Amino acid sequence: MSYGHSHKRARTSHIADLNAKYMALEQFGNYQVMYIWIDATQENMRGKTKTFDFEPKSASDLPIWNFDGTSTGQSLGEGSDVYIRPIALFRDPFRPGPNKIALCETLTPDNEPHPTNYRQQCVEVMEKVKDLQPWFGMEQEFTLLGVDKHPYNWPVNGFPAPQGPYYCGVGSDRVFGRQILEAHYRACMYAGIKISGSNVESMPSQFEYQVGPCEGIEMGDQLWVSRYILHRICEEYGVVCSLDPKPVLGDWSGAGCHLNFSTNVMRTPSEDGAGWRAIEEAVMKLSKVHMHHIAYYDPHGGRDNERRLVGANQTETVDAFSSGVADREASVRIPRQVFADKCGYFEDRRPASNCDPYMVTVAMVRTCCLEGDDAKLNLRYVPKF
Repeated sequence: MSYGHSHKRARTSHIADLNAKYMALEQFGNYQVMYIWIDATQENMRGKTKTFDFEPKSASDLPIWNFDGTSTGQSLGEGSDVYIRPIALFRDPFRPGPNKIALCETLTPDNEPHPTNYRQQCVEVMEKVKDLQPWFGMEQEFTLLGVDKHPYNWPVNGFPAPQGPYYCGVGSDRVFGRQILEAHYRACMYAGIKISGSNVESMPSQFEYQVGPCEGIEMGDQLWVSRYILHRICEEYGVVCSLDPKPVLGDWSGAGCHLNFSTNVMRTPSEDGAGWRAIEEAVMKLSKVHMHHIAYYDPHGGRDNERRLVGANQTETVDAFSSGVADREASVRIPRQVFADKCGYFEDRRPASNCDPYMVTVAMVRTCCLEGDDAKLNLRYVPKF
């Protein structure tokens, strides 16, 4: 490790020790709530703190607040206030004790969903399919960078050894930044995130964690808060978390956010094979609207996935749809155990690492579970190849 990295780590440790002294101070009946929301980019999160004289037990205990939308790209200069309404409450791992994190949705001055608020559409769609009990699990990949945006611990003027030894690897020459993965895991557990696993990924300095199973709207809420926690932890370690789907050009893996999906029919074993037929039917429906889904699977209407889905490093090409059992080069993978059991779930490998989980789960449910006008996906942009 270079002197620069050692010095930076020592300085970060010193700051953490100083901060711990203040975080241990008595709050005397006051409680801090960090209001967090998604900004206009549909990728980044913002947050600010409000003090209360009671401990909130649910999001409904908290009032609507506001922020300056001109500073987040969510309003013009005149009438700059954007309202934020708490919709999910979590324990705050950065201020242990009774303090909270409140995930908020953005509203206009008329208390209508803000144009950048895609959660409301997700709520409405999930309500229509609640009897199907849609379960989701998302696999969030991310890449660690230095503050100079160079991949963390990569050679300054070169590249590490080719991919191969890094995936689920062990050792200082194969894993760069495991402490951040572990800190994030524990912080998510403390907060109340349904984190279900983690692993080191194929490219050095790249990792993955999984959230779920979650039902309905909870999937989007949980993944957004897990991302907020990840960015905060990276901030404390003095590194940058990148959700860019292709952070390094060349023969290096991109980063996705694979979606695992099932309904109660798909999951339930039956002698007549109803679960397997439901899975096959869903995959067939997905094949017919492939490009529509690509437009929903990253915040730039498919542009980001054009760089990632190139038919290499366990991806299908962006303009083609395929499916297969245990096939990680396909658009949709059916796990081998699901094929054997003839029931379970399937994995859509197309969503990009910077996707909006509200948009991704809406697209999945509309296509696989709804009919007629309810099944239509409104394209913001259709990629051209």
